[in-house]
Amino acid sequence: MSGFLCMPPNRSPRGGGGGGSSGGGGAARRRRRAWLWREGRRSLCLGKARLRADGEARRAGDMAVDLEEQDDYHHSANSLYKPVDVTTQEETPLFKEPEGNRHGFHKPKDHFNGTYIIFFLLGTSSLLPLNFIITAKNYWMYKLQNCSEEISPAEQGTSDVRDFFESYISMASTVPSVLCLIGNFLLVNKVSVSVRILSSLVTMLAALVVITVLVKVDTSAWTSGFFVITIVCVVVSSSAATIFSSSVFGLTGSFPMRNSQALISGQAMGGTVSAVALVVDLAAAPDVTDSALAYFLTADLFVILCIGMYLILPKLEYSRYYMERRQGGTQPPCVLPSDYLEDGDTATGNTSLLPPDRNQRGRIPPLGSILKEMGVLGFCVFYVYFISIIIFPAISSSIESVNKVPGSLWTDKYFTPLTSFLLYNFADWCGRQITVWIQAPGPKSKLLPALVLLRTFFVPVFMLCNFQPRKHIAKVFFTQDAYPVVFTVLLGFSNGYLNTLAMMYGPKVTPKELSEAAGVLMMMFLQLGLALGSVFSVLAVHLM
Repeated sequence: MSGFLCMPPNRSPRGGGGGGSSGGGGAARRRRRAWLWREGRRSLCLGKARLRADGEARRAGDMAVDLEEQDDYHHSANSLYKPVDVTTQEETPLFKEPEGNRHGFHKPKDHFNGTYIIFFLLGTSSLLPLNFIITAKNYWMYKLQNCSEEISPAEQGTSDVRDFFESYISMASTVPSVLCLIGNFLLVNKVSVSVRILSSLVTMLAALVVITVLVKVDTSAWTSGFFVITIVCVVVSSSAATIFSSSVFGLTGSFPMRNSQALISGQAMGGTVSAVALVVDLAAAPDVTDSALAYFLTADLFVILCIGMYLILPKLEYSRYYMERRQGGTQPPCVLPSDYLEDGDTATGNTSLLPPDRNQRGRIPPLGSILKEMGVLGFCVFYVYFISIIIFPAISSSIESVNKVPGSLWTDKYFTPLTSFLLYNFADWCGRQITVWIQAPGPKSKLLPALVLLRTFFVPVFMLCNFQPRKHIAKVFFTQDAYPVVFTVLLGFSNGYLNTLAMMYGPKVTPKELSEAAGVLMMMFLQLGLALGSVFSVLAVHLM
């Protein structure tokens, strides 16, 4: 502290003074002690005030969402929900962090957008196994086809497997993932995020390698066994992908919001990459197994690339700054002048100034407190994916051209890969990318859940397109190929835009020390929507 105790001059006489020297000296000492006591109290009060100011400034810096865009957020949609008092923890403010602070700590720059690109690639790999498995419809139909001219009851069951393969894959990839997310939520403060991310990536790679090896294996004599192995690989890879994506998304909760957007946009790009790879392989390799081999090898190499990218992430100065700050590593030192504190006094009453890991390590995150802040946003994520997975791919991939001609390149070979898989994933990516510039409605707006609920109308609309084969609903209401194309674009775009807004807002409306747990919980809502939606997709296909 800078409060110096300036001693007053000694006014007691040092020479003779007769008998009055003793009384005069005692009075001077008493005056000096009283003056020292007053100065000490004044310095103590100044020290406490400065410590409180430092604590409040540090709280405001910790709660800030470090948006790096130089836009004035008072003129954007974010101004609708920017709180006035940035020291409260009722709602995490969405504003830009200053370049430096009073302690001299300066935020590094994301040179060449290296961290943004890495999170984008990690997002791409998070849904890559499921996207590649679902998109390779022609390959699965070939591997599960009947090889006998006589149709036995067992072969009839195999035919049913082909008809409902997308729904079975959806259930196998989503239902077990909910259990994995619950486990990940419980372990979020017990197991290192790096351990969770790297182990899940290696597991994803192992499952994809098994699927790749089986491409060139003749499975015609044991089709049912091949189907079981495929389902097991789907369960393993999707469970690992769920732990990976929720862990990475929780990690981005400590980064500026643009990095969360990069991760979510990368997830949509994973679907686009798989759809483009499918079209290229179909055009380059006439044989379905050659095409599938190149297709799944692409997925294997991409997962290996993402393992390398994650290992590079902590070595970047920009990402290391936020990862260490998340662990309390870059907090300014707080030296308490205990000599000037009275018994029972503390520098600040805010325990959140302690590093998050020191407060939360080994504890289960408070579920009720998190849900209170982001329950509506979690429902939005759940319902967006609930509707999307009912339609895509179980219904949309079985919509055929009304002008289908056997052997035609467009209506028979490329119509479904282009209009269902590629178009949906590209529209989904566009919707997520738009959130870089437009973030409306805000997290507290009632318009956001209203728009999410309006997507329910997509289910009957797609069911009235040219879905084949259809047994119960004979009438095809939309008899032009343009209708499913437009509906697919709207479905994908709304899925990407609304889901990204809710996913970005979720960890930011909770206290900073709970941001990783909030990110994991948002992924739990996502997987729950996928799980229930996949079950309802089977019902929807049966109703057709």
